Amino acid sequence: MGAKGAKSQSFNVMIVGQSGRLQYEALLFAASLRHFSPGFKGRLILAEPQPGPLWSRDPRVDNPEVLEALDRLEVEVLPFESAHFGEAYPYGNKIEGLSVLPEGEPFVFFDTDTLITGDLMQVPFDFARPSASMRREGTWPQLELYGPGYTEIWKSLYDKFGLDFESSLDLSQPDEYWQRYLYFNAGFFFYQCPHVFGQRFLDYALAIRDDRPEELVCQELHPWLDQIALPLVIHSFGGGRDTLPEGLLDGAVSCHYRLFPLLYSREADHVIAALEEVAAPNKIKKVLKQYDPIKRMVFQGRGHKVRALFDQADLPRREQALRNRIKKAGFWMR
Repeated sequence: MGAKGAKSQSFNVMIVGQSGRLQYEALLFAASLRHFSPGFKGRLILAEPQPGPLWSRDPRVDNPEVLEALDRLEVEVLPFESAHFGEAYPYGNKIEGLSVLPEGEPFVFFDTDTLITGDLMQVPFDFARPSASMRREGTWPQLELYGPGYTEIWKSLYDKFGLDFESSLDLSQPDEYWQRYLYFNAGFFFYQCPHVFGQRFLDYALAIRDDRPEELVCQELHPWLDQIALPLVIHSFGGGRDTLPEGLLDGAVSCHYRLFPLLYSREADHVIAALEEVAAPNKIKKVLKQYDPIKRMVFQGRGHKVRALFDQADLPRREQALRNRIKKAGFWMR
């Protein structure tokens, strides 16, 4: 399906919002979506975890001005109960929150620390063949000297869920190299039904957490659990690493920036321009200024001081090197 066909598709967008940093990121996300995708006709839904036994404090969005701004941007705030993850594993919100989306309607999930920088309606999603972000590092598994290798670890998971392991491999990559194995960043993913996808995502994540294969005994599951389960879920629905054209999401149309110092240190000029453009209107600016990293980075110019530390044509290959240089200069914030 080409971009022309993509225009006729209707789909919903989901983010997760709660008190603290995420509510301000959610406001920026919503402002960027409305600004750069004025033709988006689906529902923009903020899934909000509710207080309960798995939270020591009320996790709901707690700034009334943020809620008012979200309402102006036509964001629907829908509550969900944390039955399995909560505070101990907040990344689980993206799994449990899928339950609030309308059943049987295609969806795209985005992490809140994402900016929409182009027209989302031009992305030719194939909702029958799910995928997720390929902008990732080889964060999991971390191999032990005498422990099982990538093939043994990943195959044990595919076997656990009755999935075909061989068809998930990228045979252009060498054996025992992390990119040979299906692995995504969970910063975005999509499918044709949020309930079907969410239930399987939940089932797989809980099965890995509560009854891991013995090949995973030495592996850390926190915070990687969602990214361990996600490729298995996507593969089980016939999706994979190549169902979206390159260069759109994590490219011209969206940016998963993660933290504002990282955004200014390494993202393309158009991303910084987009951030500053959508943050500028007074009604949004006065709310965003209540969050210190946005206030200092975006409105007081610290972000451009961070950018001046780096040659954009010769960035350090590893994220840790970026962080270290920013911290040494005294500009780190999170």
